Amino acid sequence: MFIVSADFTLTFYTIILHYSLILTDSSVISSTFLTVRMIPTEDASARKRVIEDKLKQEQETLSFIRESLEKSDQLTKGMVSILSSFESRLMQLENSIIPVHKQTENLQRLQENVDKTLSCMDHVISYYHVAKDTDKIIREGPAGRLDEYLACIAKIQKAVEYFQDNNPDSPELNTVKARFEKGKELLEAEFRSLLTRYSKPVPPVLILDAIGGDEDMEVQEDVTLEHLPEAVLQDIICISAWLVEYGRNQDFMNVYFQVRSSQLDRSIKGLKEHFRKNSASSAIHSPAVQTKRKETPTKKAPKRPVYIPGFEHDLRGVKLSDDKHGAATGKDDVLDIEIDSYIHCISAFVKLAQSEYALLTEIIPEHHQKKTFDSLIQEALDNLMLEGDNIVSAARRAIMRHDYSAVLTIFPILRHLKQTKPDFDATLQGTAASTKNKLPALITSMETIGAKALEEFADSIKNDPDKEYNMPKDGTVHELTSNAILFLQQLLDFQETAGAMLASQESSSSASSYSSEFSRRLLSTYIYKVLGNLQLNLSNKAKVYEDPALRAVFLHNNYNYILKSLEKSELIQLVAVTHKKVESSYRELIELEIQNYQRSWLKVTEHLTERNMPAVQPGTKLKDKERQIIKDKFKGFNEGLEELCKIQKGWAVPDKEQRDAIRQAQKRVVSDAYKAFLQRCANISFTKNPEKYHRYAPERVEEMIDKLFDTSA
Repeated sequence: MFIVSADFTLTFYTIILHYSLILTDSSVISSTFLTVRMIPTEDASARKRVIEDKLKQEQETLSFIRESLEKSDQLTKGMVSILSSFESRLMQLENSIIPVHKQTENLQRLQENVDKTLSCMDHVISYYHVAKDTDKIIREGPAGRLDEYLACIAKIQKAVEYFQDNNPDSPELNTVKARFEKGKELLEAEFRSLLTRYSKPVPPVLILDAIGGDEDMEVQEDVTLEHLPEAVLQDIICISAWLVEYGRNQDFMNVYFQVRSSQLDRSIKGLKEHFRKNSASSAIHSPAVQTKRKETPTKKAPKRPVYIPGFEHDLRGVKLSDDKHGAATGKDDVLDIEIDSYIHCISAFVKLAQSEYALLTEIIPEHHQKKTFDSLIQEALDNLMLEGDNIVSAARRAIMRHDYSAVLTIFPILRHLKQTKPDFDATLQGTAASTKNKLPALITSMETIGAKALEEFADSIKNDPDKEYNMPKDGTVHELTSNAILFLQQLLDFQETAGAMLASQESSSSASSYSSEFSRRLLSTYIYKVLGNLQLNLSNKAKVYEDPALRAVFLHNNYNYILKSLEKSELIQLVAVTHKKVESSYRELIELEIQNYQRSWLKVTEHLTERNMPAVQPGTKLKDKERQIIKDKFKGFNEGLEELCKIQKGWAVPDKEQRDAIRQAQKRVVSDAYKAFLQRCANISFTKNPEKYHRYAPERVEEMIDKLFDTSA
């Protein structure tokens, strides 16, 4: 506080007032002077009076101002006196309060020190009672009250830290240490107990829901696999976090992967068992699953008997109602179920592994997640890979038995493995190289055995032995032809897979340019190779027939069956990728064999020609030799017609269109020649018994030809 500031303010105001009065006097004098100058000289007396009046007024004003200044000086002096007194009293007050304030601060500081000392004493004393206070809760364990249990563990941990820092030789340190270790053991036991008690295999129906959403549905349902109840999961996460941060123990991670690994493997085995139990039924899933799951991603062409158009039995002569057929069908159904089961188990493994990893990231510390996950999936993955290796081994044994159709089982599996590989690789990202390489190794193994099967199948078609007893007596389609076409047709469902198999065996330079088109061209070339081998083998087999006509019928039936099969499937388009004239080539072969067959009728129609026919005029008597020539012609025609119709009636041309075309062509040739012959002999008397030689009317001959290739006639 500064009292001088008030005096200074009053003095300043006084100076300003005096200066104002001086300015006022100057202005008055100036105005008076101006007024005097303006008054005319002729009225001097009047001007004098005016000036005197003005002067008088100014004097009165000046007197008033002086009085005001005097009063202002008096007021200023009074104010200065009051302020000086106030300043003195304030200084006295300050001198009295400051010592009291300092004394109070000292007392407050002393009070705080006392409170802190008491608090520290209470805190230290509490460490000596921690073991006793937490004994009951620790002994009873954390079940049902994890938060309270962890709070007790925290108290014990703080007591351990206190005694280690302040009194490491005290017996209390050993006590709380033992209590802490006991608490940690019980937490580990609770972790194992919760994980074991609530970890259950995922039901097969739920797995199928997760891997089989219908792509055609407008709204896709994302099926969530809940492995643990939420409350239990939160307790496990809490225990895991504590064990990592305070327990400094990684044993619980081993417990985790052991328990979860077992559940993962049991889930997949449960799905496999689900397929086996439902193998007798076509509906292998629950109604809920059937409405949502998509079609099996690996449609497998069944190994069923092939039926020749126009026949009521298969190529092996087995009737449709035969028990053997039913048994074979049942065996194929079981095989289809096994393949479908393995394919779904692969998809289930990927989905379950992804779900397990999501669960693991919540429980296991980040820097241990990949290693723990790698250990967790090993058992289930190894079992799946072992089963895949068994499939490869079974295919290898089938090749050794020359049972190439059995190798087709690996095609749907291999296709699915390659389709699943991107998800598989993404799921196993970060695992050990040995783990990530298991699926590629299985794929390579399947591609190798598949390529070997394809090549050996092509060779087997070429080298199939010409067994006379195995040749169809009626000249119908050979079993080799039907099996080859069936095998090729089944490859249509796995074009990319089969092409990739063939490409995998190409040289590195060719394989480097591998693409979908490259694969398709390789498969096209392969199919053409099989067809070429089949054609060559059929030509060799046809030589078994002594009758050239039956040989021609046999080749015609086989070539026609091959062409029809190619046209009814996509095989014709696939072969045309590299060999565009394959269709016309088969048509030429078919036409050629029809012509070869028709030559068998020359021994009938040659008797109807004019060769050696006697040239006689109507009514002219024939010589015995001339009559005998005509008789021999009739006899040769009749016997040849009867013989051919009897023999060829037992032959088969299953294709109705081809059968009718061959009959019509033969009728036209034979009937026209026969009618012309009869017309030439109509007016010739060569026998007393013409009915003995003229046995058949032209219409009857046509009827007999219409019954060719008809065993029921």
